[in-house]
Amino acid sequence: MFLVLVVTEELREFLARARSGTGRLIQVLIRDEQLVLGAYREPRQSWDKDYDHFLLPLLDPHEPCYILYRLDTKNAQGYEWLFISWSPDQSPVRQKMLYAATRATVKKEFGGGHVKDEMFGTLEEDICFQGYLRHVTSCSAPAPLTAAEQELQRIKITEVKTEISVDPKHQTLQGLAFPLQTDAKRALQQLAERRINYIQLKLDTEKETIELVHTSPTEIRDLPCRIPLDTPRYHFFLYKHSHEGDYLESVVFIYSMPGYSCSIKERMLYSSCKSRLLEEVERDFHLEVAKKLEIDSGEDLTGEYLYDEVHPKQHAHKQAFAKPRGPAGKRGNKRLIKGGGENGGNS
Repeated sequence: MFLVLVVTEELREFLARARSGTGRLIQVLIRDEQLVLGAYREPRQSWDKDYDHFLLPLLDPHEPCYILYRLDTKNAQGYEWLFISWSPDQSPVRQKMLYAATRATVKKEFGGGHVKDEMFGTLEEDICFQGYLRHVTSCSAPAPLTAAEQELQRIKITEVKTEISVDPKHQTLQGLAFPLQTDAKRALQQLAERRINYIQLKLDTEKETIELVHTSPTEIRDLPCRIPLDTPRYHFFLYKHSHEGDYLESVVFIYSMPGYSCSIKERMLYSSCKSRLLEEVERDFHLEVAKKLEIDSGEDLTGEYLYDEVHPKQHAHKQAFAKPRGPAGKRGNKRLIKGGGENGGNS
């Protein structure tokens, strides 16, 4: 599965203006798979006096965002900026995952050489003016990092391995490639041979491997109970059913990501490893995945839900693809004039 993000022209224009030295603050949001301008502020006073006045009203407790804040200091490329990642605990898990995975790309789009410092916050106190001063102090002395700073440090370690392109002509998520362990490979081979009908996999984030959890025989009614409430998982399920009179065995991939008990690092790694795992499964084990699902709980995993996902209703009555007519012109007219015995009319 590929994730498409496009930078709107309005945002590109404001980023260009910012790099040339205008503006005090730019807020970046994700809307309909696009990076868009959320808010824009011009300087009124010095950077420290503008800081809380401009920044704090933009911190929505239910929605992440990126904020670029211009300082009054300069380097060889012009004014220096703060790059702030706001990811409140109450925001939806999928939004947090998306913002965490696009963070490095937004900074790259703006121009990393203009960024003097970076901050990450889940609470207002993490990134308010006093929070910034604490951040500067902690960076200049060997003092213990705050929880938010530790999370930012972990994100920095992993972000070099994953990035979402914002080129509107070619946008893909470059996934991580954690290796499958032996038991996991054996289970996938058994699924390919239809000897088992369910696999649950997990990431070992310390060893950076993909491990087998179990392959318990599973019916549709058992699926909700297979989805953990406190940790992410990958699932492969052999969905046996009938469709338009034909008996089918469709492999369904389920990526389950529960609520706020998962760290940003864990959410980011699971999201980034998913595409490469599916590539390997389809390439090396010849398992054709009929449907890829992303869920936060197992409540909706019913037979009706699976059927509608594997066989979407909106495609059920599409007309068959009609072969287009050949181009009009002399060549076509000649074919019509020639008799049935002519051999030269076919190409």
